[in-house]
Amino acid sequence: MPSSSTNRLSPAYGRLRERLRAARIEAGLTQGQVGHLVGKPQSFISKIESGERGVGFIEIQVFARIYGKPLSYFEDKAELQ
Repeated sequence: MPSSSTNRLSPAYGRLRERLRAARIEAGLTQGQVGHLVGKPQSFISKIESGERGVGFIEIQVFARIYGKPLSYFEDKAELQ
């Protein structure tokens, strides 16, 4: 089983991080604003977007709600083919 750091560095995880960041920017929010909305410091959001910290399904659901995106926006269609 790959280590969690290997998983976070996978191409699929990189694409997820890019979508999270793009959705935040499209929503017109800063990392600090999102952190405030989820009750975490700005560095929490930064670490997710940079790959220093993993992100779970429940967190993705929260981000989707904040960013006004459907969960399918964060799905990696490349992995499904």
